[in-house]
Order: sequence, then C-alpha cells, then structure tokens
Amino acid sequence: MHRKAFKVKSNRSSSNACFEMIRSVGLAPGHAYRLIVISAALALGFASSALRAQVSQAASESGATLDPVVVHGNYDTRIGTTDAASAGTVNSTMIQNNPLLRPAEVLEFVPGLVVTQHSGGGKANQYFLRGFNLDHGTDFATFVDGMPINMPSHAHGQGYSDLNWLIPELIDRIDYRKGPYYAEEGDFSSVGSARFRLIDTLPQAIATVTIGRNEYQRLLLARSADVGSGKLLYAFEANRNNGPWETPEDLRRFSGVLRYSDGDADNRQSLTLMAYSARWNATDQIPQRAIDSGLVSRYGAIDNTDGGRTERYSLSYALRRKDADGLTQANVFAVQSRFDLASNFTYFLQDPVNGDQFQQSERRNTVGANLSRAVPLYLAGINSLMTIGVQTRTDWLRPVGLYTSVAGARQATLQESDLRQTSVSLYAENLVQWTDWFSSVAGLRTDHFDFNVNSSIPGNSGKAQANLTSPKLSLVFGPWAKTEYFVNYGWGFHTNDARGAVASIAPREGTPIDSVPVAVRTKGSELGVRTEIFPGLQSSLALWQLNVDSELVFRGDAGDTAPSRASRRYGVEWSNHYAARRWLLIDADMAISQARYTQYDPAGASIPGSIGKVAALGVTLTDFGPWFGQFRVRYFGPRPLTEDGSQQSRSTTLANLRIGVRLMPMLRLSLDVFNLFNRQASDIDYFYTSRLPGEPLAGVDDRHFHPVESRTVRLTLSASF
Repeated sequence: MHRKAFKVKSNRSSSNACFEMIRSVGLAPGHAYRLIVISAALALGFASSALRAQVSQAASESGATLDPVVVHGNYDTRIGTTDAASAGTVNSTMIQNNPLLRPAEVLEFVPGLVVTQHSGGGKANQYFLRGFNLDHGTDFATFVDGMPINMPSHAHGQGYSDLNWLIPELIDRIDYRKGPYYAEEGDFSSVGSARFRLIDTLPQAIATVTIGRNEYQRLLLARSADVGSGKLLYAFEANRNNGPWETPEDLRRFSGVLRYSDGDADNRQSLTLMAYSARWNATDQIPQRAIDSGLVSRYGAIDNTDGGRTERYSLSYALRRKDADGLTQANVFAVQSRFDLASNFTYFLQDPVNGDQFQQSERRNTVGANLSRAVPLYLAGINSLMTIGVQTRTDWLRPVGLYTSVAGARQATLQESDLRQTSVSLYAENLVQWTDWFSSVAGLRTDHFDFNVNSSIPGNSGKAQANLTSPKLSLVFGPWAKTEYFVNYGWGFHTNDARGAVASIAPREGTPIDSVPVAVRTKGSELGVRTEIFPGLQSSLALWQLNVDSELVFRGDAGDTAPSRASRRYGVEWSNHYAARRWLLIDADMAISQARYTQYDPAGASIPGSIGKVAALGVTLTDFGPWFGQFRVRYFGPRPLTEDGSQQSRSTTLANLRIGVRLMPMLRLSLDVFNLFNRQASDIDYFYTSRLPGEPLAGVDDRHFHPVESRTVRLTLSASF
C-alpha cells in the first residue's frame, strides 16, 4: 500500500464531501455589556463520507480532471453527490427566493421536515421529521460552519437547538442527511442532521428594510471588504414583531456577525465572531374548552405574563490545509449563552391560588474542537479514502435551574444545579471505490461522555459516564442509466440530560425516582434510489426504518426525566427537484411514516406527537425578466395525541407566496404573504390535564393547541451598493 498524490476536483456536494470546508461560526446574542467567550479546546472534527467519484479521481495515476457541473436549481442531489438517497444540498437560490415567517424555517427545505412554534418567537422552534416530534432538537443535529448548535442538558429540553439568530441572507447552502449512517455524526443525529455553510464574502453591500402587519419591522445591513490578503464580512440585523396575539409579543431580536477569511478553496482559514440577543412575551398553547366557552380568543392567553430572554456569543476559528498527502481540517469554538423562560401550561392545576407558572434558567459556557485527516490510499488497483477524526466538547452550566414564579417573578427553587458535561469522540471512515459501479463507506465511531452534577437536592447530585461504539456502513451501486442505488445501515444514539442520569428524587413531588442511562441506542437502515433519467429532474426514493431502545426524554417543563418504551419507526420518502426552465424551478416532496411502541402496554402503542404524513410543493421563479418569486404549500398531517390513539390532532395546510420585482439593477421590491388563504389551523397540538379558574381541582383532560398566525403581509425593499 502506498499513498498517491492528493488531487481532488470539487465536483461534489459539500453535504458529503470529505473535502468540504469546515468554517467556524458562532451563535450569539448581542448585548454589548456582556463580553464574549472564553478560549477553545482541542479536538477533532469532521471529514466526510460520500466521495466515491472523487476518491477514484484522487487516486488515479492519470490525474485527469472532472468536467465542471453547473446546477441551476433549488437543490443539488445529483448522481454521485451523496451516499444515501435521503441526503442532499439546498442551494442559495432556494434560500434567497423563499419567504420565511421565522428564521429557523430554512430547515423546512430539508424534505419531510416541519418547523413550528408554540411559545414566542425568541424560543427554539419545534421540529418534526420521520415520525418524530423532535421537540426542540433531541434527535436532529444542526451545525453552522462546523459548530454544533444543539445544547445538551438544556434548561428547556435535551438537545435544544435555537436557530432564531440565523441571518438567511448569509447562508450559502444547507447540507442535510437523514439516519445514523455517517461516522462523523454523533449525538442528536439519529434522525438526521443539517450543516449550514455561511458565505465568506458579498459581491456587493446590501441594505434591507422590511415592514409588515402586527408592527413587524426588520433592518439588515451587510458588507464585505478587502482587508490585507483576506476578506472581512460584517452584518447587523434588528427585528421587531408583535404578532397577532392579544398580548403583544413585543419581540426584540438583534444579531451581529464579524467574519475574517483568508486563502483559497484548498488552503484557507477563517475567524468568526457572532452575537445575538432576544426578548419576548409568549402566548403559549391554550385549551380548546377555553375557546369554546369564550374565555379567550384563538390568539389569547390564559397566563399573559409568560415570556423569556436569551443571549448568545460565540467565537470560532476554522482551518483547512491540503498537501501532497492529504487534507487536514480543524475548527475550534467557544460559546457563552444565557436563557430565561417563564411558562404556564397547566394554569391552576398545581397551585389553585397563584397559578402554575414556572421558570427555567441557565447560564452556559461551551468550548470544543474538531480535527480530521483524510488521505487517499491505493492498494492492488483499488482506490480508497481513509478519514480519521476527533471531536471534543465541554459544557459548563452554572447554574441551570427550575423555579416556581408568579407573573414572571421567581418565588421558590424546585431544583438548581451546577454541572459539567464533557464528550470526546473518535471516528474512522474508509471509502473504497471497488469498481466503476460499486463503492462502500465503512465507518466506526466511539463516544465517551462524562457528567458531573452538583444539585440543590442532595439526592440529585452525582457523576455518570458512558461509552458507546457505533458501526456504520453504506453501499452504493451504479450509476446505470443515470440511476444509482443505496443500502445504508448504522447505529446511533442520543444522550439524556445529565441531571436525569444522576437523579434519585423528583424535583416537584420530592418522591423517589430511578435515574436513566446516559445515552439511548438507536439503529437504522435504509434502501434508496436516485435517478436523473428524465432531463432536468432529480428524483429520490428512500425506504427507511429506525429503532429506539427507549423514548427517553428529559421533561424540562416538569424538571425530571421520564423513560418510556422501546419504539420502531419506518416509512417512505419521495423527493423531486425539477428545473423546468432556467427561470422556473419546481420542488415536490412527500413523506409517509409509521411510529409504534414495540413493548406492550395497556395504554396503547401510539407515540404521541408522531407525525405520519408530510407533503410540500414549491414553485420558484428566478429572473423572469425583472420578476422573481415563489409559491410554496406545506401539508402537515394529523398526529396521535394519546397512546391509545383516541385523541388526534387535525392536519395543517399552509401556503406562502412571494412576488418580487427588480426596480433597477441594484434595487428590489418584494411582497411576502404568509398563510395566504388565512387558514385557522394549529402549529402544534397536545392532550393533557389542565385547570382553569372554577374547574374541579383534579383538572380537565383537553386538547391544547397553538394556532398558526393569521394571514400576514410583509413588504421588503432591498438595495445593493
């Protein structure tokens, strides 16, 4: 075996390209009175899987270059770009032309994924994919230029993933994957992952002003300039919104980005500073009986003192170095954040006098790093690419707590903890191009977790550790007749909240409870096909299944961890992206899934909140003379709300529209209409017990829902200079 010269032409999607840039990013709230972040640790990062065509090229002695491919479309799911039919890349064309009610809705470009909200525009969204109610991110991992966004042991729920700080105009692409088939993906990625890639430079400075219904206002200023041998990018966004709620949301959001990059595609480095701050009043879900009795309207609140604030600052550095023997990539990041949220979901069930409002709060510092090395190998006429990586991360929460409150004023401490959570991960992945029509990607990942919790409840202090090893395998056949076939299998996991892993006493009730494992094992498999047999059409079909050993979820709203039964989900996804004309792009996706507990219980086998059907259709008009725009409709099917399936949510179908015109070469005007047909539907539904004033002390079982916003119109003027 000997190494060949490392020569790779960039002809593949960054979603799986091992030679993809890992740039730094930071999430970050922005008040100037708080200085940023700490330093960073060392550890390793990310190299990729789907490189079979590039590996063959890299190790070949001929050194012939690949023909460049130009894609005019919303997505890049070409033959040879990924190792699974369910993976792909969203291009900036889609991101820039699509109207967004909320920043995190950029994730709805991932086929089959639904983004909703149930408690104020400053709180992380609710995510649904592949039969999962993912809560705020428990089994879906998100990254921005290599920096992980999910927050373990968060005050409001495990894997909390807040993307409200994203500035859509700065997103270059989104690389998405589904399933636990990739060695570089670890915690929170069993259902899928999305990696955002930010731009390094703008061709021109931009200024954007948006006004809309419900006192919506947004200002964006962004510019890049030559500084020394590199580029300096800076951007500032300010946003205000009251929403349709009877209690004005009074949302105030501020984001800032400062990014310096230097070098070319093969050898580069970047340093990114980000800041973010938000505060808001929250209108949480309300019971149906309160609407039926006339107690509140659809946009009213039972407790109008709910709300929150959050801040986040980050500093990150990324390095990419290509030499004659291989490719090294590294990134280091540090984050400082705070979170405070007051909520009341049961109203007067636990405290008939003062009400059930509670506060969740945390102060967090995070440091971490990623490092990977990829080298092409050549043995007995067979080309391969070996990638070895290390990843590490440490979170300090001082403190993270759960408190009772009245009208936003803290009353008593239910539980308060200082905790440290550290992870160190190693992975290796070998991509082999066996023949022109067959390649394999075999990977192995091992993760070590270390928890240390010091709780205000002595019985809930302690330490816990866990080690997991996860094998991965992908087989790719073809292409034949512009069609390729995939077989994928892998083990994954998600961690549990550190507090739940050591707890022995329920914070609210004070009764004994059992601690839960540090991590929960998942196993998934997939059969897929992708074709370009029809000119202009990229079409993918995937049949998948995922088993979860236990539906373990830390209940941030109650302050304890609740283990449940093992489960199985399976389904089919069909995605189609069609470039009908240079100026006309059509995207159509459909996903059907089934979710069931696999262990018997008289309560039933349905998994509450599990999504069964999702469909989306988008039509994008790009540069049709001076006109541009998009029409998009999304169907979010009914979900069981109870284990016996007796209570079901309704389906939700929403349509959004953008119509824009280029007034002059440097000036654009666009009109966005959200909920075009003014549907009265739900963003999310739950079924549980709550108590309104005057009701029996035991409360009433009822469906609780958060309505979608009524028809909303926004007008945007964008200038380039």
